[in-house]
Amino acid sequence: MAPRDSDSVRRPMRIALTGGIATGKSHVRSQFEALGVPTIDSDTLARDAVAPGTDGLAAVVQRFGAGVLDASGALDRRKLASIVFADPDARLALEQIVHPRVRAEIDAFFESLDPDKHRLAIADIPLLYEVGRDRDFDLVIVAAAPPDVQVERVTRRDHVTVAEARQRLSAQMPIEEKVRRADYVIDTAGSMADTNRQVAEILRQIEERASRRSP
Repeated sequence: MAPRDSDSVRRPMRIALTGGIATGKSHVRSQFEALGVPTIDSDTLARDAVAPGTDGLAAVVQRFGAGVLDASGALDRRKLASIVFADPDARLALEQIVHPRVRAEIDAFFESLDPDKHRLAIADIPLLYEVGRDRDFDLVIVAAAPPDVQVERVTRRDHVTVAEARQRLSAQMPIEEKVRRADYVIDTAGSMADTNRQVAEILRQIEERASRRSP
């Protein structure tokens, strides 16, 4: 387990950003980045882990078959999603392929930061609680929105049915539980301006905590 922020450790404070599907994590992360906080996006890392030519994609094809590839030989994410969201065992198999690769990249990101220049950094990890990674971070921020808002956003964004959207939500820990376990919560159900205001205020509070850490 990573030391909490009261411990004397010379390194940037490690912060995880998580939430549920379509709760605005990407926007929140971009706002922290715009305010000067180094960030890394595990969704991007997950896509890179199964890009054409990678051993990750080879492992996916070995487990799920060539039918999950498109005509160019790249991963057809919609086909794969239809499989893994309908089958918990298939979803676990995919996670066992992707997550170790993503975790290694995130760890390398934090290790690369100069503590004299950066007092804190943020990793966006959607399944943080589901895979037990919250123990590896000093603080956790949850981006949250009501489930009905999540469903509406998923159907509009991913062009899926309401039933498919609810199936995707059910594959994750309920957002209410993530909110309960968070150190900080950003409510993204309102306007972007309101979300941005919350990001700025939470960053102010975290920077105060970081400044109190022993060198």
